[in-house]
Amino acid sequence: MDIHINGKTIPINMDGDTPLLWVIRDELNYTGTKFGCGKALCGACTVHVDGEPVRSCSFPLKAAEGRKITTIEGLNDKVSVAVQKAWVDNHVPQCGYCQSGQVMSAVALLRAKPKPSDQDIDNALGGHICRCGTYQRIRTAIHQAAKSIG
Repeated sequence: MDIHINGKTIPINMDGDTPLLWVIRDELNYTGTKFGCGKALCGACTVHVDGEPVRSCSFPLKAAEGRKITTIEGLNDKVSVAVQKAWVDNHVPQCGYCQSGQVMSAVALLRAKPKPSDQDIDNALGGHICRCGTYQRIRTAIHQAAKSIG
């Protein structure tokens, strides 16, 4: 089967029930998407499927066929750049392990709601676990990114 990922169409010869995470990391060597829990609970594996954040550890390859997949490596629009800059400006990452998933959800949020409230942010990123506890800096960074994209 072919999948469309980060702007490229790539043939994949793996079982359709294989979680997309393993295709992304092991087959395509995009290592920004992380394995966290394997049960879609922590958010470290979040990618975009047709612009919506999904947990790739529980998303089967066969469900990706014919859809547009974006990993952290594929983010490059105005919103994505603003989020990544705000992350750096606010020193969001400590260990950094969860951050690609957090960024993916933040980008999806700002694309859907350019001026999110704190509650919007909490709802959009509530399923993400940051063991370092940088939640306040994440919220601050999202607000900064929202202001910068106008």
